[in-house]
Amino acid sequence: MKKLSVIMPVYNEEATLETILDRISRVRLSDLEYEVEIIAVDDASTDRSGEILKARSDPETRVISHEMNRGKGAAIRSGLEAAAGDYILIQDADLEYDPEDWRKLLQPVLKGKAEVVYGSRFTGERRNMFLHHWIGNRFLTALTNILYCTTLSDMETCYKLFSRNALEGITIRSDRFNFEPEITAKVLKKGIRIYEVPISYSGREYSEGKKITWKDGFSALWAIVKFRFTD
Repeated sequence: MKKLSVIMPVYNEEATLETILDRISRVRLSDLEYEVEIIAVDDASTDRSGEILKARSDPETRVISHEMNRGKGAAIRSGLEAAAGDYILIQDADLEYDPEDWRKLLQPVLKGKAEVVYGSRFTGERRNMFLHHWIGNRFLTALTNILYCTTLSDMETCYKLFSRNALEGITIRSDRFNFEPEITAKVLKKGIRIYEVPISYSGREYSEGKKITWKDGFSALWAIVKFRFTD
């Protein structure tokens, strides 16, 4: 049986962490076609996130702790270094993305249709996001399509599934949320077409812990352009 490595960056998510871990456990114990390992990366949380992760760890769940906060991209890099799976999936630690959708992401891989699969928030059921986030996501995705000659509907989605082969030779440099455009750019520049599937999405409020801001949008914009012309 092949292995799926699920990398989960965590920063101050004590309000949702128990629930997302429970959802992951239910999916992992179901009839999933892959062996699953969870790699949770605590990015120097200042709340109880680290304690919760350590209390919930098991032989299939590895916890990596950063001594200082370095950002989502840096947390994913730490997870990639530890991942042993044939496929790698990114999972946020909030409740915006539902692990029940893992099967949708895996289906094109199981059928031999894709090496990279993105879960699109714009083609499935959803609790709508803020208007400025919707506009920003659409603009960044449209710019990606123009610069990289593709037809994505959701470049900024968290749910990204990669084969180990697709990531071979790719070095990630981004520390923060600009991981999303960087990895997309480098996959597309390798000549790999990205397969999209519809997923459910439940956007959260800033009062519920949402962290991405308009500043990250400008950083993503620069990353899309920069990585088109550099490595």
